[in-house]
Amino acid sequence: MGRSHHFHLDQGGHSITVNVGPGRDGEIELLVNGKVVAYQQQHGTGLNLLTGELPDDPVRIFRIRVREPRLVPTAPRCSLELDGVERPMPERFLA
Repeated sequence: MGRSHHFHLDQGGHSITVNVGPGRDGEIELLVNGKVVAYQQQHGTGLNLLTGELPDDPVRIFRIRVREPRLVPTAPRCSLELDGVERPMPERFLA
């Protein structure tokens, strides 16, 4: 049984958070400014994609990539793609 993982970035005055549920079949939650904007009930190995919007004027669409290793049971990696640039999202360790 794994543990949950939490990733976070501040982007242009907005808070972007990704919560990845425990184990290989937990959920993925995408929050912008504390509100859930995308949800995936289960995630598996390989690449999982979620899409969100930043409430700017005009709205800015972004994509989240959650990579789960296929062969080695290690922690997932998460990145944000916005305006054609992909940035890694650091993991937050909650007490």
